[in-house]
Amino acid sequence: MKNKEVLIIGGGLAGLTAAIHLSKIGFQVTVVEKNEFPKHKVCGEYISNEVLPYFNWLNLDIADLYPTNITHLEFSTVSGKIIKNSLPLGGFGISRFTLDAYLYKKAISNGCEIIKDTVESIVFNNDEFTITTSDKTILKSEIVIGAFGKRSNIDQKLNRNFIQKKSPWLAVKAHYSGDFADHLVGLHNFKGGYCGVSKVENNIINICYLADYKTFKKYKNIDDYQEKVVYQNPYLKVIFEKSNLLFEKPLTISQICFEEKQTVENHILMIGDTAGLIHPLCGNGMAMAVHSAKIVSELIDKYFNKEISSRNELEEKYIQEWNFNFKKRLKMGRFLSNLLQKQKISAVLMRILIIFPFLLPKIIKKTHGKPIILNL
Repeated sequence: MKNKEVLIIGGGLAGLTAAIHLSKIGFQVTVVEKNEFPKHKVCGEYISNEVLPYFNWLNLDIADLYPTNITHLEFSTVSGKIIKNSLPLGGFGISRFTLDAYLYKKAISNGCEIIKDTVESIVFNNDEFTITTSDKTILKSEIVIGAFGKRSNIDQKLNRNFIQKKSPWLAVKAHYSGDFADHLVGLHNFKGGYCGVSKVENNIINICYLADYKTFKKYKNIDDYQEKVVYQNPYLKVIFEKSNLLFEKPLTISQICFEEKQTVENHILMIGDTAGLIHPLCGNGMAMAVHSAKIVSELIDKYFNKEISSRNELEEKYIQEWNFNFKKRLKMGRFLSNLLQKQKISAVLMRILIIFPFLLPKIIKKTHGKPIILNL
């Protein structure tokens, strides 16, 4: 029997979920994470209820974190035309600051080792990985999971295709106090971008928007951009003007890439945003990160139990499972984003949805999964 040891690079949502899963079924897990826990992150902070059966199996009681219960969506165009509908599965709002801290504590209690350091190099040779960190720590493992997020120095070191291209997207996120319905997630379009609004725990409003950098750079700062561009959507104007910023300043991240990524590179099994990033307007990135952690963990278990006979078979099965569960969702996300950036087409789409409101839940289902089934 091989030593059941796995190394995970990245301790965000996907990485910590995989660590908890693998440690639960008897693996020794080491996670390398460069940031302190907890940490605010640029994120929509809405999770589809599809993850709840899996969280229950992992012995994660999300109710302990007092998330908001989100059941309805409101969507508006730049001009302020709005449509409301129920979410087919619903979801919950929870901040990454709170959720990541909870998952971190659970991983530690499960016996995972978490090293705060930055990975400097990854070498695969003779069926084994050798990882070197900035502190010159050397780690070896037969299996490495990549969970290092949207964009990382590791992507550059691996010379991944998407990292060579400039991306036009910039994301801005902050927490606010104010008046916003607990049960609602708002998605509001503006020229060059779109904005998600929903409550998380402690009655906090999370506002996160994606902006076209070409448009954004014309303005001297975030406040100026919001006033001149974002506020052109009357719903967003009201939300911002009636809310008070809780952060010292909004968080930003640039060069967000929605291009296709390879699920396996240099024999590293990629999960979460490292494997593929869905447009935030679809509101399902967090659920996909969790689901991908489950898929990779189950396949790694089969590999060590000889149900999967080789590394090549493991990698092929993971790629197949990823594509089966997520490829169509990612494609739909890119398609919807392109539509919303074309104002005339977007206006036509809104008129159609107003006349035929039953179409909106069908579109939502195309970007969301079904409740995660456990293959036990």
